[in-house]
Amino acid sequence: MAQRITIQLLLLLAWVAAVGGARTPTVRARTELLNVCMDAKHHKEKPGPEDKLHEQCRPWRKNACCSTNTSQEAHKDVSYLYNFNWNHCGEMAPACKRHFIQDTCLYECSPNLGPWIQQVDQSWRKERVLDVPLCKEDCEQWWKDCNTSKTCKSNWHKGWNWTSGSNKCPVGAACLPFHSYFPTPTALCNEIWSHSFKVSNYSRGSGRCIQMWFDPDQGNPNEEVARFYAAAMSGAGPWAACPVLLSLGLLWLLS
Repeated sequence: MAQRITIQLLLLLAWVAAVGGARTPTVRARTELLNVCMDAKHHKEKPGPEDKLHEQCRPWRKNACCSTNTSQEAHKDVSYLYNFNWNHCGEMAPACKRHFIQDTCLYECSPNLGPWIQQVDQSWRKERVLDVPLCKEDCEQWWKDCNTSKTCKSNWHKGWNWTSGSNKCPVGAACLPFHSYFPTPTALCNEIWSHSFKVSNYSRGSGRCIQMWFDPDQGNPNEEVARFYAAAMSGAGPWAACPVLLSLGLLWLLS
């Protein structure tokens, strides 16, 4: 009897620790993970057709979280979207810039990022994405095409000098080739936007990683990816999230 009471007390303590110490879940409810837009600066409230999306944003024209105007601004060197200057260390190579435009289109237009949406307390948005599993080929090509361009920072989300109205390198930050700040493709894709991406081991077409580039005539492959991860997330619960709690529960059942 004493042993059973002790185990029950341990279970209670473990439950308190799991509930009180764990980070509050910030992902959306299961029913809101699919076909959803972020609550952010330029996103539409709900996704829908946008027949006139501009150039690299056109793959999302059948179902988009961005407007036509947002898609046009995404292609400018310094746009009203965020006043961000790609050419902060001299002219960025066109091949490199294409990836940043495509990245912007994915962020602004995709309705398939629901499983990775997180709540944030920022003046310009209430939600962001975290650890989106980017297909490895997309990341590797991005890194390769940017090797001849220069930058002065490894995290482009913060730390800039904004006194001029657009981003400039902070004092003492040297403009160096990309590989000096991003020695590997993983370093580039994971770190440049504060871990918005997490490079996947999966390849394009696997149905397990988000493609930044795709042929809309073949459909949007990211719909399948979002469904897979949303379904996986729906099975998570307090026992699965806390192995200690699960082990103590088994001990209690066996006592």
